[in-house]
Amino acid sequence: MASGWFYLSCLLLGSLGSMCILFTIYWMQYWRGGFAWNGSIYMFNWHPVLMVAGMVVFYGGASLVYRLPQSWVGPKLPWKLLHAALHLMAFILTVVGLVAVFTFHNHGKIANLYSLHSWLGITAVFLFACQWCLGFAVFLLPWASMWLRSLLKPIHVFFGAAILSLSIASVISGINEKLFFSLKNTTRPYNSLPSEAVFANSTGMLVVAFGLLVLYILLASSWKRPAPGILTDRQPLLHDGE
Repeated sequence: MASGWFYLSCLLLGSLGSMCILFTIYWMQYWRGGFAWNGSIYMFNWHPVLMVAGMVVFYGGASLVYRLPQSWVGPKLPWKLLHAALHLMAFILTVVGLVAVFTFHNHGKIANLYSLHSWLGITAVFLFACQWCLGFAVFLLPWASMWLRSLLKPIHVFFGAAILSLSIASVISGINEKLFFSLKNTTRPYNSLPSEAVFANSTGMLVVAFGLLVLYILLASSWKRPAPGILTDRQPLLHDGE
């Protein structure tokens, strides 16, 4: 039964993650004029798409690699590599998203890093970079002792969840900031809830739902990797000779 709920949650998570990315793309394409890479406002439109994809969806999915029952048996190295590779992909998307917004700001002579949204975002990215480098050095490379890994693992897990939470807060504040800037001089301002505002707010709610589900799966004790020698109803059984 626990196994069924886990895979159902993963299916829901995949659906929510896909919707988060697709809704953000549609918002930027339909209401904000589409995409370009030329320093214009259309270059900025890559920023929300890539940050949602990288810092929320790919990051959240990468965080759950060790919740898969298949990772509980056999060598751990392939799962470590998958965990690191997915996070690296998330980080690359994030860096490209930052290049898009900084290039747009510099081209239009707009100040950088002045809003709470930008402070939350850059803090999340900085912690993400530190987290990935520490994880690579301590948990992937063979030099670290088991004592050091045991000491740092709770810190690694805590900051993993903290970075995701910061990312969600940054995305939500970014959606709100974009709507305030884009709708302040229109015939239907933000406070009249035009269709763009309803759609963007709904996108934000999808991001929140995705993040909460990731955190629930991470924190649910019955879905964590069992201690050595303990078998659960979610762990694949190995037959004699396998």
